[in-house]
Amino acid sequence: MPAYTSRSRFQQGSFQQLKVLEGWGMNRRRITISIAGAVALIASLFGLPATGLAAGASDNAQSLCIAHHPQDFVWYTHSCTGHDEPEIDPLSNRAGSAQDLTWTIVLPTDGTINVDAVGPTFWIGGTVTDPHSLFGQAFLELQFYPNSITTGCTSGGGYNVRFSLNTYTVCSPVWEVSQHGNSESAAFNAMLTDSATGGPLTMHAGDTITDHQYVTAARDGMHITVTDLTTGHTGTIVLNSKVDGPLMPAFDTQKLGNALSWGLVNDAPNSLVWEIGHTGSYTTPAGQFCLPGSATKPPCYSYDAPSWLKFSPLQIKGVTFGDGSSAKHWSVISDFGGKAEINNYCGAANYGTPFCSYPWYAFNGADNAFTYGADYPGTTNDFGQADQFQQTRGCTSPMGGFAQYCSTVIT
Repeated sequence: MPAYTSRSRFQQGSFQQLKVLEGWGMNRRRITISIAGAVALIASLFGLPATGLAAGASDNAQSLCIAHHPQDFVWYTHSCTGHDEPEIDPLSNRAGSAQDLTWTIVLPTDGTINVDAVGPTFWIGGTVTDPHSLFGQAFLELQFYPNSITTGCTSGGGYNVRFSLNTYTVCSPVWEVSQHGNSESAAFNAMLTDSATGGPLTMHAGDTITDHQYVTAARDGMHITVTDLTTGHTGTIVLNSKVDGPLMPAFDTQKLGNALSWGLVNDAPNSLVWEIGHTGSYTTPAGQFCLPGSATKPPCYSYDAPSWLKFSPLQIKGVTFGDGSSAKHWSVISDFGGKAEINNYCGAANYGTPFCSYPWYAFNGADNAFTYGADYPGTTNDFGQADQFQQTRGCTSPMGGFAQYCSTVIT
């Protein structure tokens, strides 16, 4: 995969600069298109979502890289692109809560559009130590790829996938920033493999998944054990970088203010994020950033609330900490200001029109779970929809000293 660099999409200075970089990235990225790619291309040309029509295209291969959000002075390497990362954080004041926690989620299911249409990945991650990274901190993203079987997780933090309807596989890039030059690259990346077969741990839509992130007495890096409770299959990754050594949790407690110092947000150490502002993994262009208000070339389904309602949502059932307690309080945050981002590109008067809404976290009483995207059937509290996210930077980086977006405690 050829290397090209791109700053985050809201740090280019102007829309024209953004379009130049976007077009250059499209020309430089190697994309393999087969049946699924052709379907997605036709869909994009006519302003339609890519649907399950591509289900038979299991040979469609893509090479992509979706990096962590940077600050203004950080730039991406290794063909990675910028994006928006709205997150939800479980909160706890208990000692050790940031070093041993288990997420329980239910994987979303394709509907009249495919899950990846609104963004190519969602992930569970957290801040880890890294002696070679800026402020001694790096960031783990355990990335789940909808409708994808992973064929490789690249050393640059990217992933190679082929299309498989309602299938999920995982890579685990850890993002670092060089202490001189401020380039963001991968300190580590591994495929989540099935302990029984040695191949990628393959999960399916509707499966209930646990993600246990913890440390052991060996202190050989954070351990990540993913278990598919529906099938009983499991896999473990240990964050032990060949170059940077063991990557351990950077904080002890899962509380606000224990934030990544080179990031855009002032949050808790561990979070769940859906990457938005990206095309899907099987569109043309694939996995490229896109803007609010864009209905064609490519359609930016991330910012279209009705599109989220055309598949069954991700369910965030809860988080349990190592001492057996569970998260009672949660916060949310956007690294580009939520509604402010939409207003910037669509105009405030057009908020809520097609491709001009910002997806939000909600609680679904019917599923007893948090969801993300829009108000799915069964929603009992949407926390003000996009207004749940702070629109200006009112917090300060713990070590960097620059402005960050603050979290909103929703429960």
